[in-house]
Amino acid sequence: MKRKAKKLQIKNQPSPNRRAETRSQTKSSGDWLAPLIVALVSLVVFLPVLNNEFVHWDDEKMLIDNADYRGLGWTALGWMFTTFHMGHYQPLSWVTLALDYKISGMEPFGYHLTNLLLHAANAVIFYFIARRLLSLAFSIPIARPVEPSLRIAAAFAALLFAVHPLRVESVAWATERRDVLSGLFFLATILCYLRASSLGPRSPGRFRWMSTAFGFYVLSLLSKASGMTLPVVLLVLDVYPLKRLGPGPGRWFGRSAWPIWLEKIPFFGFAVVMGAVALAAQSHIGAMKDLIQHTPLQRLAQAFYGLQFYLWKTLWPIGLSSLYEIPIEIKPLTPPFLLSAAVVIAISAVVLIMRRRWPALLAAWIVYGAVLGPVLGVAQSGPQMVADRYSYLSCLGWALIAGAGYLWCWRFFAARQAGRIVFYSGSALATAILLILSVLTWRQTQIWHDTKKLWQHALSVNRAALFQSGWAQYFFGLFLVSQGDLEGADAQFRDALRINPASVRYFNDAGVALERQGKLKEAAQLYQQALKAGPNPVALNNLGGILARQGQLDQAAQRFREALAVEPKESGIHFHLGNVLVQQGNLVEAAQHFKEAIKLRPDYAEAFHNLGRVVAALGQLDAAIAYFREALRIQPDYEGARNSLAMALDEKRQAR
Repeated sequence: MKRKAKKLQIKNQPSPNRRAETRSQTKSSGDWLAPLIVALVSLVVFLPVLNNEFVHWDDEKMLIDNADYRGLGWTALGWMFTTFHMGHYQPLSWVTLALDYKISGMEPFGYHLTNLLLHAANAVIFYFIARRLLSLAFSIPIARPVEPSLRIAAAFAALLFAVHPLRVESVAWATERRDVLSGLFFLATILCYLRASSLGPRSPGRFRWMSTAFGFYVLSLLSKASGMTLPVVLLVLDVYPLKRLGPGPGRWFGRSAWPIWLEKIPFFGFAVVMGAVALAAQSHIGAMKDLIQHTPLQRLAQAFYGLQFYLWKTLWPIGLSSLYEIPIEIKPLTPPFLLSAAVVIAISAVVLIMRRRWPALLAAWIVYGAVLGPVLGVAQSGPQMVADRYSYLSCLGWALIAGAGYLWCWRFFAARQAGRIVFYSGSALATAILLILSVLTWRQTQIWHDTKKLWQHALSVNRAALFQSGWAQYFFGLFLVSQGDLEGADAQFRDALRINPASVRYFNDAGVALERQGKLKEAAQLYQQALKAGPNPVALNNLGGILARQGQLDQAAQRFREALAVEPKESGIHFHLGNVLVQQGNLVEAAQHFKEAIKLRPDYAEAFHNLGRVVAALGQLDAAIAYFREALRIQPDYEGARNSLAMALDEKRQAR
């Protein structure tokens, strides 16, 4: 019996081959554990964005007041692929926003959820890029299962990118869908390019992977033009760590190098095309500054400042803001710009000197400058000198450098008994860094919760900033106007004008605050001041409104017509001109402008109501009743439309 039991026991034990197979399967499953953790941590750290609202920082113009993107029909798609709305060409971003609208309507949750999922996907793709690049840099073969040190170092790099507070603006701001979406295709391009480069020149799969890489690149630039410098990034990768280009006979421009340059032609060609489109989009809204407004020396000073800014904020992500306003006049010889230039030149010198020993530093520095290049003031547009969102792709290299440092420590100390304390201390430090960044990011996402928090925080940062921001006062003033605090808004607008006395928008909205307080004369003076800079549809419309209230109908109509000559697709101007024409007795033309207002804004209940009153006065009772009913359908509590409908129905009964 004992012998039988012993034999049975031996029979039930797994064979050595079986045990090895089990261990291999366990390790292989670990290959997906690291990217899963990266995705989950990215999602958890940014969870507060799901409670965020739309904010008064372009969300209202891009999403809330913009009906053109709300649909996937041919008309809406045609608009998406042809518009330069708000100075951007981003058709694919509009498509995803249209999908959000189809699913969530105008609830912010759906828009923020999509941004969050895209960011988590970007973190995972970057994990695989980091794993591949680190394996090349350290000559570690990518086998199955992947070496644990390589997995952990790549995960550290991916998380350092994903949970950094500088990422918050791109993820928590609904308008910045273009950042996370273009980033997805940007990273996918690099991943496919690395895969293609690992195959032989005559491999059948190489062309397929290279074509896929170019396809993703096209999608990236159709989401946002910020990735136009990606071909430079690919060339840097060819030098290090791929080592397809480099020192030696014929390694740069010889016969063996020509295929490497030729494969970049489609990338560079499309980059040039989309770069021109991006410039046209910015010029379309008059956002570009010419060389008189922004001299080459000032642009160089801004470039130096930007290069040190993102590097410093990567190391010390405190005091982040939604807006770092460009000074009214950049003075290149002042301390902030001189110090920035000194830092950038010093870093450049160090990485050049150390290029043979640490080539990764030079590669990361070149990529950093190349990706940032278009937003360093070379083609200055907008009020910002720097912006957190510009770090989304440009700082990927620093996360890789950190991952490489972690991997070096692992390989150097893990095998040495005497160095294990140092190694474990380093691992604890890396974990602590990620935890600190995660807490800072969690808090930063809540700053973007609503308009009030966003601009109050910007004002608090502004007080200690090197360059004060009039725009922060301006946007907080707009928020106070929406809350009915006109006196507080007036104070904010006046502070904004004190910082930048030449801003047309400040004059316009300061005038609105005064107008709502009944100070019509003072408001009109501010509108006139705004018009000194040139024809401005907002100022003309506002001034026309004051003139109409004062009974100066001819002058009011003239101002509205001048506004429409500048901006013919503004529904509010058509509506106001129609009201003035009604008072002048010109009902036929008034009806035309009300119809145009409805065409531009199909949910304009007041325009439907006023059009109904005009056609009723012209004797078209059936049409008037239809317009009144449409106004009530859009706005069920519209008392004026309800009364007008009752009167029209009563008049129709009496006519019978």
